[in-house]
Amino acid sequence: MLTMLSATQALAVETVKGAEPGLFGKPTSVDEVMTIGSGPTETDNINRSKDSAMIPPSFGSPGSNTLGIGAPLTPGLSSGAPISGSSVTTANISGAGGTTIPPSTVESSVSLSYSSKFTLPDNLFYADGSIGALSIPKLSVTARVYEDESLENLKKGIGHFKSTSCWDGNVGFAAHNRGLADYFEKIHTLKSGDQVIYTTKLGTRTYEVYFVGQVCETDLSRLGRTEENIVSLYTCVRDIPELRVCVQARQVS
Repeated sequence: MLTMLSATQALAVETVKGAEPGLFGKPTSVDEVMTIGSGPTETDNINRSKDSAMIPPSFGSPGSNTLGIGAPLTPGLSSGAPISGSSVTTANISGAGGTTIPPSTVESSVSLSYSSKFTLPDNLFYADGSIGALSIPKLSVTARVYEDESLENLKKGIGHFKSTSCWDGNVGFAAHNRGLADYFEKIHTLKSGDQVIYTTKLGTRTYEVYFVGQVCETDLSRLGRTEENIVSLYTCVRDIPELRVCVQARQVS
């Protein structure tokens, strides 16, 4: 009996070894606090203005994942979204062969507004991989339209800017202006009222030209979404890589 009691007392005072150093995380109370503008991760390219917050589009809508889309939460404040139209060059430009391209033969600018009108290419593809056809009667041009403006598609026909609608709203197209697939070679010669015809599985629409001009290579503002049904045609300016010819036409039937 005494032997068992002694063994029990010895167990009661036995020391338990603690955890090895480093097995526990850092105490949160001593985490470094970063003051805005003082740390190496802080940048100057931050908008701290009084812009209004934006109410996002409904979940699952075509523009739900697009930056800058939505309605201002507070009326009267800037939304911070670029809504203005593109700037157009103001001097005549001579291309290859002495061809002079006027900066704008119809309008000098166009105002674009954000819109929910956007048609995806789902169920629009034909057996040949195209999503439709584009015709410009004055230039005797008719070509198949392929989804996205890749070089591979531009070798076959006219490319559709993937960032733009396929039917409703603003539909953007690109094509070469020289070579075997030079479908947009002479679009700079189009005048106000000239027709562009676009056909898909959804139907056929006729548009009339209202703008012809040049824009900077990086200026894609004329491809923004619009409530009005329009088409926007882009091609290079010969031997002037920093510019693009842009033609826009609005639906008339």
